[in-house]
Amino acid sequence: MTLSTGDKAPDFNLPTDGGGMLALKDLKGKKVVLYFYPKDDTPGCTTEAQAFRDAIKAFEKEGAVIVGASKDSVARHDKFKAKYDLPFHLVSDEDGTLCESYGVWVEKNMYGRKYMGIQRATFLIDEKGVIRNIWPKVKVKQHADEVLAAVKAL
Repeated sequence: MTLSTGDKAPDFNLPTDGGGMLALKDLKGKKVVLYFYPKDDTPGCTTEAQAFRDAIKAFEKEGAVIVGASKDSVARHDKFKAKYDLPFHLVSDEDGTLCESYGVWVEKNMYGRKYMGIQRATFLIDEKGVIRNIWPKVKVKQHADEVLAAVKAL
């Protein structure tokens, strides 16, 4: 599935860190930054999470919530969140349904070896559940700042 700006964001209802559940419909009325990342506690993913963490007050001031998503288990999310003091939800998409619905489960190639994995991507969803911006193949450096600028422009 390929999503575009202006599309209705696919709903989800997934387990989160701390043993909770989170559905996109629960966030109606708020801007949602849904970011997909390959794996908890790896260098790029940690840097990205810390950048969103460090900018959380600015996002909240704009009425936005941040939600991280990967195929890691809830237990792994709990450890990652505690280790880096992350103040936002991490949803666990162990079966890959969310990754598939957002089109981020893709074939990757590393050192000539092909495998399936999560393409780092971010979706900005407005208060009505419509995708307003998509960042495919995210480069971590300055990414949180770019997303914050787009949130402010909404």
